[in-house]
Amino acid sequence: MSIKIFLGGKGITNRISIGGDSPISLQTMWKEPINDISSDTQKLDSTLKQINDLQLLGCDIIRFAVPDIESAKSLSIIAERTSMPLVADIHFDYRLAIECLKGNVAAIRINPGNIGSFENTKKVVEACRENGVAIRIGINSGSLPKDLQEQIALGNMSRSQGLCETAVREAEVFDKLNFNQYVVSMKSSDVTETVECNEFYAEKYNNPLHLGVTEAGPLIGGIVKSTMAFQTLLNQGIGDTIRVSLSSSPENEVIAGLNILKECGKRKGGVKIISCPRCGRIGFDVHSFINRWQNKLLCMNKDISVAVMGCVVNGPGEGKHADIGIAGGNGKAIIFKKGKIVRTIDEKDADKVFEEELKSF
Repeated sequence: MSIKIFLGGKGITNRISIGGDSPISLQTMWKEPINDISSDTQKLDSTLKQINDLQLLGCDIIRFAVPDIESAKSLSIIAERTSMPLVADIHFDYRLAIECLKGNVAAIRINPGNIGSFENTKKVVEACRENGVAIRIGINSGSLPKDLQEQIALGNMSRSQGLCETAVREAEVFDKLNFNQYVVSMKSSDVTETVECNEFYAEKYNNPLHLGVTEAGPLIGGIVKSTMAFQTLLNQGIGDTIRVSLSSSPENEVIAGLNILKECGKRKGGVKIISCPRCGRIGFDVHSFINRWQNKLLCMNKDISVAVMGCVVNGPGEGKHADIGIAGGNGKAIIFKKGKIVRTIDEKDADKVFEEELKSF
């Protein structure tokens, strides 16, 4: 079992734990620049609303890219106004990390290897130690040291071994500074490499691990890759926090990660959606109904199953185990509970009546 660390500074009420017996946390990354937040009240309000929506969906942590001082100051402003733990993603300039630590960020992402020097890393570590803030080390297959790249090219080690060795080197810097509040992340766009490097690391070290397949691709391909990697590792007890990296929205990353955790038995409760794929018998527009209701349902604090079925003939039977379901045909819709029809209505009233019936749960 990995050791337990905490994200969140001193006195912050939104501290969460990672590792040990902590639940596996779910992350996403902000997709837009934030450097103008301090001068754009409308954008700040929109950002805070989206963060709140992601939190309701089940997201635990959001990471923000911080490429400049304006972004660092903006992140501090955002962090003051949300209970969501926020991580500052820093490359090259240690001063950006120091600036972010003036605010309520929950963690800093730096790699000692690209932050300039041991002294620069030490300054960040000491500031994190003073503020009770954790650090994430992030390694990917495109940023291996030259000597390891040469060994891989010569066939003396695999890329998976190279990823693991790079993480070990980065972690040794923190160990020298007697700082153990860090998470290790090793990512590849290849599923096998991602699995192997995390297996190698977990065999010898007990730092919490952040799982992810980097540059996984568009929605479908990215979910497939991430599911394969996460299921393999989580079933071995490897992994303490995850992110599904997609060329898609943060909402889709969170929904995908949430479902993966549920199917792997690592997260309980919440609304479970059962829906048919639709066919030539279609009597009810399943796709549009799901598009309207998916996020609403997932944001509800209810431990129920919901079925959305395409036809009256098979709907109640196929969805009989659901707590509540809806199906339709010929301009009508039915609401059923545990397979028994409780309402028959005009299809145009489906959303309103469905919402009314949900209130009984």
